[in-house]
Amino acid sequence: MTATVMRSWDGLLAVLRWTSMGVLVFMMVSIAYDAIMRYAFSAPTSWSLEVNSFLLVYLAVMGAAEAQRHDAHIRITYFKDKLPLRVRASIDITTALLGAVFCYILVWRGGMMAWQALEYSERVSSSLGTPMVYPYGLMPVGFAALGLQFLIDGLYCVHRLFHPEEENASHGG
Repeated sequence: MTATVMRSWDGLLAVLRWTSMGVLVFMMVSIAYDAIMRYAFSAPTSWSLEVNSFLLVYLAVMGAAEAQRHDAHIRITYFKDKLPLRVRASIDITTALLGAVFCYILVWRGGMMAWQALEYSERVSSSLGTPMVYPYGLMPVGFAALGLQFLIDGLYCVHRLFHPEEENASHGG
């Protein structure tokens, strides 16, 4: 069952990764199009800035879980790496729990923002008039995925705390 759940999680993160790549390509093309239209034809688009601003939010929040999964967030571990394995695992568990709590607070607050935007029909004051529920709705989804990845990392660290010999064996220690 655990393997099936993890494969499903990996599949969901793969979907987020591929959609993020598609969003990035779309942003690149639409910004280039807008720049060409603006400077070559003096006819800028009315939608490019707004759409790309919201897509930038998508990239930031949807890519965070994938970055956490691959341990790709920026951090300084010089001193932590010098500590014994059990102490490092304890620090990692604490970090994972604090990260998950932070994410779920953002899920709650982002969900409230999205709900209020839907309830009051908030829109951007532009020619597109984009409903704000969409960009606000990205926050709870992205931070829920990041929070879940923090919990998965925390469970891995708990396992590492109680089975340090497996960590040493897998890293040639």
